[in-house]
Amino acid sequence: MSAPNSTASPISAAALDEGVAGFDGATDLLRAWSRGIRPDPDLTVSEWADRHRWLSSRASAEPGRYKTARTPYMREIMDALSPVSPVQRVVFMKAAQVGATEAGNCFIGFVMHHAPGPMLAVQPTVELAKRNSRQRIDPLIEESPELRDRVKPARARDAGNTMLSKEFAGGILIMTGANSAVGLRSTPARYLFLDEVDAYPASADEEGDPVSLAEARSLTFAHRRKALLISTPTIRGLSRIEREFEASDQRRYHVPCPHCGYAQWLRFERLRWEKGQPDTATYHCEGCDAAIAEHHKTTMLAAGDWRATAESEDPHTVGYHLSALYSPIGWLSWARIARAWEAAQGNDEAMRAFRNTILGETWFETGEAPDWQRLAERREDWKAGTVPAGGLFLTAGADVQKDRIEIDVWAWGRGLQSWLVDHVVIDGGPGDPGCWQTLTDLLGRTWAHESGQHLTIAKLAIDTGYETSAVYGWARQVGFAQVAPVKGLEGFNRASPVTGPTYVDATVAGKRLRRGARLWSVATSTFKAETYRFLRQERPTPEEITAGASFPAGTVHLPSWADGEWLKQLTAEQLVTVRTKRGFSKLEWQKLRERNEALDCRVYARAAAWIAGADRWSDARWQELERQLAVETSTSTQDTPAVTPSRPSARRRTMRSTYMG
Repeated sequence: MSAPNSTASPISAAALDEGVAGFDGATDLLRAWSRGIRPDPDLTVSEWADRHRWLSSRASAEPGRYKTARTPYMREIMDALSPVSPVQRVVFMKAAQVGATEAGNCFIGFVMHHAPGPMLAVQPTVELAKRNSRQRIDPLIEESPELRDRVKPARARDAGNTMLSKEFAGGILIMTGANSAVGLRSTPARYLFLDEVDAYPASADEEGDPVSLAEARSLTFAHRRKALLISTPTIRGLSRIEREFEASDQRRYHVPCPHCGYAQWLRFERLRWEKGQPDTATYHCEGCDAAIAEHHKTTMLAAGDWRATAESEDPHTVGYHLSALYSPIGWLSWARIARAWEAAQGNDEAMRAFRNTILGETWFETGEAPDWQRLAERREDWKAGTVPAGGLFLTAGADVQKDRIEIDVWAWGRGLQSWLVDHVVIDGGPGDPGCWQTLTDLLGRTWAHESGQHLTIAKLAIDTGYETSAVYGWARQVGFAQVAPVKGLEGFNRASPVTGPTYVDATVAGKRLRRGARLWSVATSTFKAETYRFLRQERPTPEEITAGASFPAGTVHLPSWADGEWLKQLTAEQLVTVRTKRGFSKLEWQKLRERNEALDCRVYARAAAWIAGADRWSDARWQELERQLAVETSTSTQDTPAVTPSRPSARRRTMRSTYMG
């Protein structure tokens, strides 16, 4: 008789399940226990997604089981985020419509189910984080049974499930915006998902770069941390994702030619079609130059692989770039890409969007100052202090100097065409009460429209960079309905060039008031580049205008009374590329001349138009303004710049009005 073993023989989970099932009266508790002791399979993120992820019709155009094979180029990117991979940081510079955000959500689901720990997910703003939570994270949890079991419904008591926080066994998901320094430093995080980093503000509540603040939360986890940075790029020299990609090993997805087998990464230059017939678009192989029809794309993507094209500065960081040429069949076709290219010709804004969202590349903003003499040759004739027919509402930009306040009044029309209506210089400076009174009176002044009606300033934006307390005090006195104190910020932000208002402390009449002023932040680089781009636009000839041709959107109309000095001030800066201490490139506006008040006033007046809502108005709103000018006079309101009756002349004060020329 053999001696009994000193240790129990291992029992397989399957055998245990079988035994429990065969035991008369076995309970659900025992079955759950048998499943609970079964070790989790050693899955990668992509394997987890294929096994457990379901897409909701609320968040996906293709609901049902998630299939990595639909976007095979995402497999390596997701798997680099798995615990078995030595990679710590994944950088993905990409076009739109390639499935990147869903892959990031698979990363979130994997952490919740398979590798729990504290996780921080960052969107550009807190509002976008809330929207993403409702539209993507909640469906992610609800449609995947394994996640639904781990995150209690929000309505349950002590669920730990709120709009911006999802607790699960062993971890928590915190969602926040890059504009919230509090959210970025709220908790240590082993995992980071930073989405659309190029849309992040330059600084989070003036506490520093949001990406750096977020990544600082993961440093205590050393080699166990995982960070995913995703974004569509923006402007060369300012793009965060481009900077991170260039510091990585710069991987490109190589696919084989169906004709000769040559492996290559897809470049837009090799997409060809007959001019005016984008539906004929085919891709031409680098190896054999044969035309590749789009129906080959599915097979090509499945056989593709990522290949590094550079050496990473950090061995634990990998970088990927992908254009929309790789977009799966049924998403964005080569024909649609060709059509978008043709439609963008001659339009800088459309071409920028094409490069960013379709090619996944940065836009090179030249920022070259227009020739002021050429602008002088293109001046138009209208009487100083009057509004031409196309101008439908007025804004003003005020620049505060030591001995004066300079104001430019601009009229705005459809397509953001603009006309310089008036230039006013108020002597005295911010230390002179009379100077502020004269500026107050300017808010009540009217300007005659070509139709015979009269317009007041809908919104005046005033710079707070000099004598901040005096500006806040005046703005509080006249009220914030018509006045917007602004602060210029470095950098570009095309998605939201004006943010706010934020309530800031102000000192008024020697008394400090908490939250005493409303301040708007303006990405001045965005509006400077836009102004120069509009000034460089080609215009129709006088003969073409006579024949009925219209000016392009954004056209800046300058009057004959704008003299050389003012034009030089308008073109006083240029955008140049400079090298940082870390060796990266960045864009910076530099003065060509000492005086640049005309450019600053233009930027502030443009910001005032944004604050008034002109960039977001519907056609019906523009029609209403046109109706008021053509038919009747009404009272101005805070929300809608409107035509107003002329105020009594007794309310005007004498000021120095400089009509140049």
